[in-house]
Amino acid sequence: MTDDCGVRIDDGVEFPVPAAGELWAVGAVVLNGRGEVFAQRRSAARRLFPDTWDLIGGHVEPGETLLAALVREVAEETGWRLRRVRRHLGVLTWEGDDGLGLRHEADFVVEVDGDLSAPRLEWSKHPRYGWFGPANLAELKDNRAPHEQLVYEVAARALGVAPG
Repeated sequence: MTDDCGVRIDDGVEFPVPAAGELWAVGAVVLNGRGEVFAQRRSAARRLFPDTWDLIGGHVEPGETLLAALVREVAEETGWRLRRVRRHLGVLTWEGDDGLGLRHEADFVVEVDGDLSAPRLEWSKHPRYGWFGPANLAELKDNRAPHEQLVYEVAARALGVAPG
């Protein structure tokens, strides 16, 4: 199936529908040809989770669908274009360190168009990036408390390896 944005949605992929008043975020897991997950390092100046690894994604704006937010976040954070949503990895509920309360996050394995070796990062927000496979996946835990391992857990789920 292809949506109105020209993004292919694989069979069985569903997008949750947020209830009124809920804060939602989306996450996009991009895999390269070696089966590694793309992650970007948040700057130390960021209010929410400073100096930690993060996946592509962010908050869903008022009136925006989860798919529209996914398309927007991929483009804003990397310059890539969302081409395909392959798999829904589930919904996580978490509370940030910014005082905004609980958020629900829907994460997806996606395919993008663009040069995977040259993302156009928002350098003031994400000064570096890397690719993470089973051998170096634990690096995604850097600067995160044991109860804040969401990026690692989502990446491990996308790669089909058990967290821990």
